[in-house]
Formats: sequence, C-alpha cells, structure tokens
Amino acid sequence: MLHIMCRGWGGCDASVTLLWMVTDIRQAKVAKGRSINLALSHRGRQALKQVGMEDKIVSQGIPMNSRMIHSLNGKQSPIPYGKKGQFILSVDRANLNKELLTKAETYPNTKLNFDHKLLDWRAETGLMTFARSDGSKEQINADLIVGCDGAFSAIRKQFLRRSRFDYSQTYIPHGYMELTMPPIDGEFAMKPNYLHIWPRNTFMMIALPNLDKTFTCTLFMPFDEFDKITTGDEVIDFFQKYFPDAIPLIGVDALKTDYFRLPGQAMVSIKCSPYHIEDKCVLMGDAAHAVVPFYGQGMNAGFEDCIVFGEILDQLNNDFRAVLPEYSRVRVPDDHAIADLAMYNYIEMRAHVNSKWFIFRKHVDNFLHLLMPKTIVPLYTMVTFSRTRYHKAVDRWLWQDKVINRGLLSGAAAAVLGASYLLIKNPPDISKLISPAETMWDRLVALCSPRH
Repeated sequence: MLHIMCRGWGGCDASVTLLWMVTDIRQAKVAKGRSINLALSHRGRQALKQVGMEDKIVSQGIPMNSRMIHSLNGKQSPIPYGKKGQFILSVDRANLNKELLTKAETYPNTKLNFDHKLLDWRAETGLMTFARSDGSKEQINADLIVGCDGAFSAIRKQFLRRSRFDYSQTYIPHGYMELTMPPIDGEFAMKPNYLHIWPRNTFMMIALPNLDKTFTCTLFMPFDEFDKITTGDEVIDFFQKYFPDAIPLIGVDALKTDYFRLPGQAMVSIKCSPYHIEDKCVLMGDAAHAVVPFYGQGMNAGFEDCIVFGEILDQLNNDFRAVLPEYSRVRVPDDHAIADLAMYNYIEMRAHVNSKWFIFRKHVDNFLHLLMPKTIVPLYTMVTFSRTRYHKAVDRWLWQDKVINRGLLSGAAAAVLGASYLLIKNPPDISKLISPAETMWDRLVALCSPRH
C-alpha cells in the first residue's frame, strides 16, 4: 500500500491519495496475499480508536485470553496472557483491509486508486511513475510520499541508492504452512478463546479462531523438515508423531491434500535507518520494519507508526523538515527492538513453554506484578497491553529479570544455609535422608527439563 499526501496538510485543502498495486480487494473474488491471522492488541486498538474504528473491528474479532499448550500426550494447559480481562483479538486480515478502505473512502479529501504499480520515483521532485494493467503509464506529483508498501517496498529501493542508509534483511531458516480446522457440528472444534500452540522445541503449530467457527492452523518448521515429507502417508505419520490430537480435528484427507497445496512460505525480518528522505518521503509499517509474526506485533507496530507520526506532527506544528527526522530518531530504536523480540518469541513459543522453569517464572512474574504493579511488569504486558516504547520495555525486562533471578538465588541460598544450620544443630539419621534426597533430586531434574 502506498500513501501520497499532497500540499495543504492540516488545512481544509489537504488531499490524500492512496495508490495500491493490486485491484480493489473488496471487488475481488479471491483476496491475494498472506493470510496468517492478525493478533490485534492495545497499540493497534489505540490507532483504530483515533479514526473511530476500534469498536467495529473489535466486534469482528475473537478474544484470546491465554495460550493453550497442547502436549504430546494430549494434555492441554492454559497460560494466561495477562491479568483477568486482558486479551488479544484474532482478526481476519482481508476483512480488516476491506474495512479500512471503506473508512478511507468516507473522507472527502481522500482518493483511492487501485491497479497502480510503482515503477520509479524521484525524491527531489516528488514525481512518481506508475504502470497500469492495460500497459499505460501514469505520473503523479506529491509533496510528501508515505511509503507503506510492505516488506519488499518499491519506495525503499530509492533509499538504497542514497548514502548513509542502513539496511539489513534476515530470512529465518523456518517456513510456515497454513491448514484449516473445520467446525464440528457447526461449532468450534476446540475452545475458541485461546491461541492454541503445539510446541515441539524445534518447530510448532498454532491455531487461531475465525468467526466462521474454523481455526487457521499454521505450521512453523525448518524448510528441510518440510522437504522430508513427500507423500500423504508421510504427512499423517508426521502428525501422528507430533500432533496426534490435531488429526481428527483437521481430518486425514484434508491433511493429505492441504499440506501439498503450497510449499512452506518464507519469513523475513527487515531493519533499516533512517525512515525518511529530507521532507519528501517517509517509510512506515513493513516497508520500514518487517518482522516475523511470533510476537503478534507486526500490524500493531505499523498502526502505532501512524500514532507516533501524528503526535510528532502536533508537537512540531506540521513542519515536515523537522517532523520526518524526529520520527526516524524516535521510531527506529523501537522498531528494531520489536524485530528482535519477535525472533526471541519464536523460541519461547516453540520451546520455552515446555519448560517447568519457564512456567514457574511466569507465575513468579505475575505474582510480583500483582504485589508491585508499578515496579514489576511482565515483558508481554508491556509489549501487548501498553504503549511502553518497545526498546524501553526490553531494557526494563532485562533489569527485572536480573533482579528477580538474583532474588530467587538469594532465597535459595538462604534456605540452604538455614537447612544446613538446622542439620548441624540437630543431626538426623543419614539412612533416613537418602530416599527423600533422591526424590528431591529427581523433581529438580524434572523441573529444569522440557516437557514432552
């Protein structure tokens, strides 16, 4: 998606032109593009609230209060996202885009143009050249270009030609594949108000609920593991080994066919800096900071870009020469931080949630947050249920983690010293301690080992 803002920003003669490379998705029979469900949380909701759309979009989403962990033995264990009443929303990507386009059309100073593929643009003049599907070309001039055209941004290519522009992209060695879990007797096949996770240490499957009572299941796995499975029977053998409880819910025949509809799709993380060229152009959303989907913050971070940009516009009186550099200064460290957090959260979702130590630490963090809500705030709460700047959330999390770990270590040391003192004062019969000691050791080993 590409936005162009023309002369008169902030006044009654302001005009905004939105140009999209594809046709109007509201008219298309099949919406093209990625379909991983979106997880809407506080940052995204705040942006929607500012344009009067929060209530409508929330009403079209499904609340998810917790992760539901599916163990190999079929046991299901919920891990709440936050305090009672806190939840994220499963939102359909295509429907959200349609609603945003319809809302944009209600503004008299906004024009929507589809079927415009950007060929080239010049920062010095704001002249943009587009190709149309009929083979014709069209040129448009703009005072400010806002590039929101995704991870493979055509706008960003012009940035790469300029000096002192930093850019990096990282493809992770894991891909994703989507499967559908249909309703059973017209109802959800699983409990709907959860983000279901089947963590298997080096890979995982998740499932998010949809309004039509289906679940969108997404298998995240190394590409070489995808490549090993070449027949329908191998698909069933693989699911029988790692996701046995999902087979009857998705269906044997569906698994055998759907697995081969598309190969595993790639995921890329992109960082760049700065986000602007003088007062002529600024990048937002995936064009500035594409992230892997494991923290559910890609859309929320993109929506928050709009909030931050608007806040800086107000602070600096719509002076683009001051606004754009300040936007880059403020936003780059936060977007880089959420990109790193998204990478980390994949490890947490596929492996750490299997650890009893991880579950124990979650309980400790939540308990301390209950006791000291302003002093100890879980990382997930800061990222998902507040507008704490991403990089400051990371800094605070690292500090809290260090303090809590030292506290637990000190507590354990004090307990050992206390027990040692009591043993010295009152020596027990050693023969009676051997069996309890072995039992305690076995429990300690189990606590520190991943669950299977």
